[in-house]
Amino acid sequence: MSGDGEPAAGEERTYPRGFDPERDVLLDARSLRGIAHPLRNQLLGLLRHEGPSTATKLAQRLGLSSAATSYHLRQLAEYGFVVEDEGRGKTRERWWKSAHRSTWFDRSMLTSDADDEGETDALAEEYLRGVADKYIETIRAHVAESPSMPVEWQQVGNMSDVLLALTPDDATRLVEEIQDVIRRYPRYDATRVPTDGRPVSLQYQLMPRTIRPAADQESGPGDGDGDGDEEA
Repeated sequence: MSGDGEPAAGEERTYPRGFDPERDVLLDARSLRGIAHPLRNQLLGLLRHEGPSTATKLAQRLGLSSAATSYHLRQLAEYGFVVEDEGRGKTRERWWKSAHRSTWFDRSMLTSDADDEGETDALAEEYLRGVADKYIETIRAHVAESPSMPVEWQQVGNMSDVLLALTPDDATRLVEEIQDVIRRYPRYDATRVPTDGRPVSLQYQLMPRTIRPAADQESGPGDGDGDGDEEA
């Protein structure tokens, strides 16, 4: 693999299992610079989930200035994450749409020159923190919206966690099995939602932890951080 994340001459590029190079984008050291800012990731998510929009409409949606959203949309376009929606016809303001269905992050693809390694690591952490914030926001939105949903939808909502004991191979296999199950169901498309259906957000995170044995900890009440088996 070359320093910019592209395959060297004669080297065949490999992708993560389930990745579709025609519809998805896999971050490398360069493209990470264009998406690491939390607002850009948020704008991209809105374009993917709610459809094409303008800087002004997105600014109103997020409570920001149109100058701010316009700047970050141009940056997303420079790095290939969004493109102009020319099908909207001639208007005074540009309409933007996502260039891809989803964004994939794989640390092994972030190979960069030694001089840039520290910057790339910092950008990767900034990006992942923004992703985590977005997941938390989705959960909070679900908690707020659920009481107003039909009973049948309230009953299918689920928030659970479990602490497993896995090897790296176990963890890899578990993620692949989860992805295989997810691929059996249709991805959200605003133009093809069943009459009795609605968008459903499915989040899954596999997170290796560092937990001290109880004998090494001071006695006291539990921290309530969800490390036990919990369901809601």
